[in-house]
Amino acid sequence: MPAPRVAVGPDAPAYAVEAVGRGGGTVVDLGQPADALVWLAPNDPGGLRAELAAAPDVAWVQLPFAGVEGYAAAGVFGDGRTWTCAKGAYAEPVAEHALLLALAGLRHLPERVRARRWGAPAGLSLFDQPVTILGGGGITTVLLSLLAPFRVQATVVRRHVAPLPGAVRVVEPSRLDQALDGARVVFLALSLTPETTGIIGAPELATMGPQSWLVNVARGRHVRTEDLVEALAAGAIAGAALDVTDPEPLPEGHPLWDEPRCLITPHTADTPEMVQPLLARRIALNVARFAAGQPLEGLIDPALGY
Repeated sequence: MPAPRVAVGPDAPAYAVEAVGRGGGTVVDLGQPADALVWLAPNDPGGLRAELAAAPDVAWVQLPFAGVEGYAAAGVFGDGRTWTCAKGAYAEPVAEHALLLALAGLRHLPERVRARRWGAPAGLSLFDQPVTILGGGGITTVLLSLLAPFRVQATVVRRHVAPLPGAVRVVEPSRLDQALDGARVVFLALSLTPETTGIIGAPELATMGPQSWLVNVARGRHVRTEDLVEALAAGAIAGAALDVTDPEPLPEGHPLWDEPRCLITPHTADTPEMVQPLLARRIALNVARFAAGQPLEGLIDPALGY
């Protein structure tokens, strides 16, 4: 097709406009005829729906984040358009952060950063340990490559059972208990859906056992927070390292802030400084693919909601 007309909204930051141009597209204002729309509002499905109602020629919509559960819940997908998000685009920094959190937990850094005296030596190595990863997308792929030098025995739990490089086994969610049992680290790197909401609760934490660290770089609602608080207080698991929480932000005075076996980072696995160039790369790539009639990256399955 000729240079596709791409609207950018609700605002049009320079990086997104430049990315459309690098992909061979022409940026048009909202309200003008457009072939595609790059929608950069993280929490405005109503605004997106109104914009699309006034732009019937838009055939493809690009969203700026990997987790699209809010838009799925609002019912904006499944309208015959092609939908893409940023899934996979931010996998490297998020996987890097997941590894950081795991090592920090195993090496007792939550305790040591609070310490005001020498204390007893403690800590475990990640080398040759069993780990379990929930989710089989881009973050898991990168995380497995980062874990390879540690010779971990990695089990991946995902909907589609197929071999993954770096994993010794891939199992379906019905075998979650088996995958959790004995894992030194359990990583959460999966999409939030009705099926995965609360996937880690009291029974799963008990199965993990007192040697296991929970690392969550996905969504806070994967974990039943009350159950986690109780498990940590009772020593049911070794600890939790969380980049996401439920609720989020975690309120001041919440028990997890005072839990010595809990390490919390404020959803900074991918900061705006990291995200912007990666999102720009995804926009440019997809504009070029759209113009050439090629498959787009980060396709959303309306039926699955991610």
